[in-house]
Amino acid sequence: MMHTMRWFGPNDPVSLMHIRQAGCTGVVSALHQIPVGEVWTIEKIKERIQIIEADNDKYSPLTWAVVESLPVHEDIKKGLPSREIYIENYKISLRNLAACGIKTVCYNFMPVLDWSRTNLNYEMPDGSKALRFVWEDFALFDLYILKRAKAPLDYTEEVQASALEKFQKMTAEEIALLTNTVLLGLPGSEEAFELSNFEALLDNYKHIGDAELRANLYYFVQQIAPLAQELGVNLCIHPDDPPKSLLGLPRVVSTENDLAQLMDACDVVANGITFCTGSLGVREDNDLPKMIQRFGERIHFLHLRTTKREENPLNFHEAAHLAGDVDMYEVVKAIVLEQNRRKAANEGVFAIPMRPDHGHLMLDDLDKTGKSKSYPGYAAIGRLKGLAELRGLQLGIERSLE
Repeated sequence: MMHTMRWFGPNDPVSLMHIRQAGCTGVVSALHQIPVGEVWTIEKIKERIQIIEADNDKYSPLTWAVVESLPVHEDIKKGLPSREIYIENYKISLRNLAACGIKTVCYNFMPVLDWSRTNLNYEMPDGSKALRFVWEDFALFDLYILKRAKAPLDYTEEVQASALEKFQKMTAEEIALLTNTVLLGLPGSEEAFELSNFEALLDNYKHIGDAELRANLYYFVQQIAPLAQELGVNLCIHPDDPPKSLLGLPRVVSTENDLAQLMDACDVVANGITFCTGSLGVREDNDLPKMIQRFGERIHFLHLRTTKREENPLNFHEAAHLAGDVDMYEVVKAIVLEQNRRKAANEGVFAIPMRPDHGHLMLDDLDKTGKSKSYPGYAAIGRLKGLAELRGLQLGIERSLE
């Protein structure tokens, strides 16, 4: 695999030198400063490349290996007539990225929210801190803080009652913390959603169900993927996180069958997958090694992490990279076998870009505040630990297969 780390740009407290010293050769980045839907110009792309490669003459070289993400405008997800403008802008951005030599582009199709958690500082037995999702707490936010009109339809009476009891005991500070956690902005963005207008954003989807969102996704890839194929660019969709409906919004990239339907909707290799073992692994019915075998040639990018389902299987937290519910040995073995297949078939570059995802907050990173504090899940040391474990596992598997 090509080892990479995500870098949010010049304001990221995790520096490019940190990423280099972790043993990475690739950087995963995006132009977060450009509003969603606007064109990424060659000038702006080259500016980011120059920053990433600035010290390559003195140190181990880094390249901008993967765009994560080139975001999809909400009008495309909603299937509005204005989507044609944003699809055309997306095509121009892809052409510009290809012209600059960047050939792997990650995106997602989750309505309104990106990944969702209810606790960003869940203490683990070793004292490190992890991201956590608790269904009762999410219900509490939806029912009694947001007060979404149709929220009671999504929760059992038992969950509603326990959430209400918990809500009535919460302080104003605890309510504010949960609200800010759920409404956290997209990775790399500087602003979270505002509670005052959040339900209005959800209302934009009140007539869009599962079938409509799938149709809008398939239309998008049918317009974009053939061009990507021509350009030699690999598109790779990120699965839903968590892989289930939230806030009444449909989510259509959660299961093996979802991915199969999407691959069939535009049957070109460029229409591919960001295989996120953490997102997909939350669901017990997703057999990850089997999915890697099935979709091998369509997997263009890897997020390797694992989650742990708790006593209530609707709750989960981010486990250490070699722990949790994901059988990382079988996952990495399936990836190595897929890369060996590509190499034997002379399919060009066979190493799939991989990044360790959502590391625990630990050691010195626990004490950082203000501008030195990293985005939740993206502290340096936790990801370094995960990458070290994954690299060792990969090497052991490769040597055993020799």
